[in-house]
Amino acid sequence: MTFIETATPIRGITAATEAEWAVRRELAALYRLIAHFGMTDMIDTHISARLPGQSGEPPAFLINRYGLLFHEMCASDLVKIDYEGRVIDERAAADPGRFRVNAAGFTIHSAIHRARHDLCFVIHTHTANGIAVAAQAEGLLPISQHALKFYNRIGYHDYEGIALHHAERERLVADFGNHKAMILRNHGLIVGGKTAAEAFHEIYFLERACQAQIQAMSGGARLLVPSREVCERTAQQFHREESVEIMNAAWQAAMRLIDNPASDFRK
Repeated sequence: MTFIETATPIRGITAATEAEWAVRRELAALYRLIAHFGMTDMIDTHISARLPGQSGEPPAFLINRYGLLFHEMCASDLVKIDYEGRVIDERAAADPGRFRVNAAGFTIHSAIHRARHDLCFVIHTHTANGIAVAAQAEGLLPISQHALKFYNRIGYHDYEGIALHHAERERLVADFGNHKAMILRNHGLIVGGKTAAEAFHEIYFLERACQAQIQAMSGGARLLVPSREVCERTAQQFHREESVEIMNAAWQAAMRLIDNPASDFRK
């Protein structure tokens, strides 16, 4: 497996602002929720968050240190790196192995954070149903209410092998377009959101849409597809004025699944 090498630390976690710690806690919560809903692939796949810019610092984002399971993730476990893959954490000098970042994860997430400043949180998964839909030529079918959230609002990126080559970043971003969700052909799913709540909402609905599609197709019966007018109307309904309030309510409800006296994800 290829790793991003740990470079000379630029700034340590002891100097992290409260704004950074707030992002760390929300990102750690996202990792725990993705684990709770069974959308993990052992130590592979990644969730990242772009950090608020600090004067004199290079742009940076947080991503998981390679080798930690999602249900173990704590705020202090997340690795702060710049867009060149350099670790920004004073702790790395004493223990560089603890701050390894998967190279493919860096390629994919750095591409999106560079290009899409409207997407602060980015989630990439390798679920069985997500991969199955990603392997189907027609992609996501408009056969469920969950899928209609993404009607004409999802990108597709052709498989190029394990994402180790930085040249792929330009093509990945072009295929993402201005969407908030994309299917990586023969690979998996990727979504983004302005907030952790929005990113969670996107991946939850996309995963459920893929689950429904695979189960519906397995029955062998003829599938019903709503008219184009109904599909477009439903997609628009998902983006009505109160959608943000609904996403935030769902996020708070989901947080109750992982937030208990024994939970340590905020540490």
